[in-house]
Amino acid sequence: MSNLTAAAQSPIRVFIADDHEVVRRGIRELLTDAGMEVVGEARHGWEVLNATSVDRWDVLLLDLSLPKISGPEVLKRLRERRPSLKVVVLSMYPPSQYAPALLAAGAYAYLSKDEPGDAIVETIRAARAGLPAPGGLPTPAPGARPPHLELSSREHQVFTLILHGRAVGDIAAELDVRSSTVSTHLAKIREKLGVRTVGEILNYAYHAGLIDRPSLGDAHLDADFDVADAESKAS
Repeated sequence: MSNLTAAAQSPIRVFIADDHEVVRRGIRELLTDAGMEVVGEARHGWEVLNATSVDRWDVLLLDLSLPKISGPEVLKRLRERRPSLKVVVLSMYPPSQYAPALLAAGAYAYLSKDEPGDAIVETIRAARAGLPAPGGLPTPAPGARPPHLELSSREHQVFTLILHGRAVGDIAAELDVRSSTVSTHLAKIREKLGVRTVGEILNYAYHAGLIDRPSLGDAHLDADFDVADAESKAS
């Protein structure tokens, strides 16, 4: 039997990264029933990056909102270490809003957690076979592109972490950069979105359908909530 034939017949090896045990268990059962092999699991970003089995993975199922190290940053670092790894991002957020930046950063596919199990299985099989992701790219809404889709890859990472309630100091530690660098990215984000404060960033995201409610609390929707105050508290 040739190596190619053996590879085609061997189980697809999948690593699952999600901070919810119930979600991991459900995905594990789904993939096992489909004849795949779950070779490992992680609850947060550091566990993904420190996993010693990474060279064995065919596909990584990556939650967008992992704690400690976020999904987008995990994707970036793994792409640098192993560019051929197929990464399927799972998220509760709408693909039309988040998928373009993540696909541009090297993700193979972006799936909503509302998708049926068959869609996850089909996507993983297509990834292993080297085929285009089922369903193609998300269809953008009619009219002009929304401003957040014009953010650079790094700006989008910072933007996403802000939406998840992370402080400037926490973002700097996660991305391994200075707080001043994060503040510079934040200034560019505010400029591109046409807002002045973190509260207005959250307000923008809320009305754009990116979040159900602001992670920092409804009070921070007030335009008088100043980013300088948030940055000084995070320093």
